[in-house]
Amino acid sequence: MTSLREKSPELDQLSRRLLERLAADPLRPASALAGDLGVSAPTVRERIRRLEQLGAIRGVRLDIDPAALGLPIAAWVRLRPAAGQMSRIVQLAQDCAEVSECHRISGEDCFLLKVHVRALGDLEAVLDRFLVYGQTTSSLIVSTPVPPRPVLP
Repeated sequence: MTSLREKSPELDQLSRRLLERLAADPLRPASALAGDLGVSAPTVRERIRRLEQLGAIRGVRLDIDPAALGLPIAAWVRLRPAAGQMSRIVQLAQDCAEVSECHRISGEDCFLLKVHVRALGDLEAVLDRFLVYGQTTSSLIVSTPVPPRPVLP
């Protein structure tokens, strides 16, 4: 896989600083970013356009707090599929509203799911839906001392 640095010789200090500012405030206007960076607004817009073309920027994401919406319990669920059940697990994860993330991973388990629920009984119900297709191991998230953050070059 080609890295962003290999694909993009223009990923210089200015692009890195721009990415840092966009990560902190993705809706900040180009004119304000230009002032922060000491360049023109058209320069900022062109850099953003190039970063989007490279796939370094994939749009603006809304950060929704599940706990504020009545889903205070979060868990990571590792899943080891039974033989021939991989595609069914992927489909179930896509269809299950409680699953916010699904990753294919290496090791004995094949999937890592992030699940948000109202109560432990709801977590049990979600796990039961997946147990039809394999073995689960879950870990409740107690706190998040380092919240999700962008990966910057």
